[in-house]
Amino acid sequence: METRVAVMAIIVEDSNAVEQLNATLHEAAEYIIGRMGVPYRARGINVMSIALDAPEDTISALAGKIGNIAGVSVKTAYSNI
Repeated sequence: METRVAVMAIIVEDSNAVEQLNATLHEAAEYIIGRMGVPYRARGINVMSIALDAPEDTISALAGKIGNIAGVSVKTAYSNI
């Protein structure tokens, strides 16, 4: 199956959601190229980016799972490759 390169921007507004988010990302570990998380203490949030190389439906499903976690927002950008 053909894969796409994408990046997910994730904002965690509720620290109680971190464990569920990490478990969800662990399920997709084989597709994750890298991840970066930055705590923004002044606002009490965490900003993350996840680089992926996966089938488009897998990326969409992962974004849906993450988006359904209370206190977490996600947006995905796809490369043209």
